Amino acid sequence: MLHTVTAPRGMIAAPHHLAAQSGLDVLRDGGNAIEAMVAAAATIAVVYPHMNALGGDAFWIIHEPGRPPMSIDGSGAAGKAVDIDLFKSQGFSSIPATGPMAAITVAGAVSSWQSALEVSQSRWGGSLSLERLLGDAITYARSGYAVSAAQRRTTVRLKTALAALPGFADHFLAAGEIPDEGSVQKNPALAETLGYLARHGLDDFYRGEVARRIAADLARIGSPLKGEDMARHRSVRRRPLSLPLPGVTLFNAPPPTQGLASLMILGLFERHASAAPDADSFEHLHGLVEATKVAFKVRNAHITDPLYMSVHPTTYLNDHVLDKLSEEISRRTAAPWPAALRDGDTVYLTAADSQGRVVSFIQSIYHGYGSGMVLPDSGILWHNRGHAFSLDPRNVQALAPGRKPFHTLSPALAKFQDGRVMAYGTMGGDGQPQTQAALFTRYARYGQSLQQAVTAPRWVLGKTLDGGKQHDLKVESRFDPAVIQALGRAGHDVSVLGPFEDIMGHAAALVLRPDGWLEGAVDPRGDGVVAGF
Repeated sequence: MLHTVTAPRGMIAAPHHLAAQSGLDVLRDGGNAIEAMVAAAATIAVVYPHMNALGGDAFWIIHEPGRPPMSIDGSGAAGKAVDIDLFKSQGFSSIPATGPMAAITVAGAVSSWQSALEVSQSRWGGSLSLERLLGDAITYARSGYAVSAAQRRTTVRLKTALAALPGFADHFLAAGEIPDEGSVQKNPALAETLGYLARHGLDDFYRGEVARRIAADLARIGSPLKGEDMARHRSVRRRPLSLPLPGVTLFNAPPPTQGLASLMILGLFERHASAAPDADSFEHLHGLVEATKVAFKVRNAHITDPLYMSVHPTTYLNDHVLDKLSEEISRRTAAPWPAALRDGDTVYLTAADSQGRVVSFIQSIYHGYGSGMVLPDSGILWHNRGHAFSLDPRNVQALAPGRKPFHTLSPALAKFQDGRVMAYGTMGGDGQPQTQAALFTRYARYGQSLQQAVTAPRWVLGKTLDGGKQHDLKVESRFDPAVIQALGRAGHDVSVLGPFEDIMGHAAALVLRPDGWLEGAVDPRGDGVVAGF
């Protein structure tokens, strides 16, 4: 049984223990929450490669006492030579999920680290060197890390699809076979890349020697991305979306992420919350599921690269609009749900330091192992976020050169009127806003402890990693059978899964209390820990 972890000076929660330890060591050395997160992000990019990599994207929400929260968009755009005609001319009817033509967007994660460290240095007096922050990651890439249970499960699931792709078998299989949990894997080329970045700066990833190697690697494996696409990339700092609710203000990442959906779900549920007597009631589950349907219809119709949006996302956070949309929700009957949903493999981490600064952070390669291709010279696994584009020019996610794809990534943060700050999030593609809603309501509205809220049985509408139904309501078997039966009677197409399921996400949460103490929780569904001091 996991219990909420408490500590007075600093804390980090991560889905891999080595990443949490990297961040904690930085905090112990006097580093701040951003520096700790960069160290943890670099480590987890090495030791949890099925979920994230240097060749992926990342988003941040940063809280600093006395200032409004800041969001960093570390996502990349499609290359300038990447358009619908390119795919049509090669006989594609849709963008593939793996292989060279899945590697069509720039990887923005490293640029987000750079942007966050600029905030750390200019505002917080951050002074730890890149050699210090990337040191653990370099060691694990060079000397090896142990294959986790989650990595083995993902490899079992995807081996057939990925084994023949450039670099995959050399890095993630053992003589062509799936490695056992606990076996050691190394990536010396990635260690060299990280070491070069540590010495020459993170900007080199986009406009230096590392960028040159990446461009050559991408050309070698057949990706249409070019060096000039890397050179054009910059991360973007934005104001996060926000939603005031009684006693709290919620924050989430703006488009191209689905942060709007996360806020809408909680805003819509708040209008029906009085009908939900407790966290494990039919009314709680049904209310959030129905709010999800309404929010996802808005998300699917509008959320994309903000430069291509015709509606400002704050339109749907207006009280009048939320009041009107909440009228679509029946308290006893499930609305039909035919929408197609998205999978995603991601890592969520959160950290806080002794000065009350809190980071909510998420990093991803989209699907398990991303595009499946490891760049030969740099050792970087490249993501497949471009798979979220459509080849239909009329689609809201239509592919276009220089356009960013839709992102499921959405780190969350809440500031309570009593002084608490809560950072929370999860991996899980379309399950992310649903799990965020479950965590927040269980903790903030029903008084569960932080770890209890993370451990409690969860649900996800649609989404599957292993095939099967795409539109049903999947619930973990630990729910009261009477509640599951009530969901079925209300018209939900319910599928009962095991007690702790990966597709429910690997969540984490941290709360900074008004007295300065920290509370943290991590998901028993994953491989993570909370580390504090």
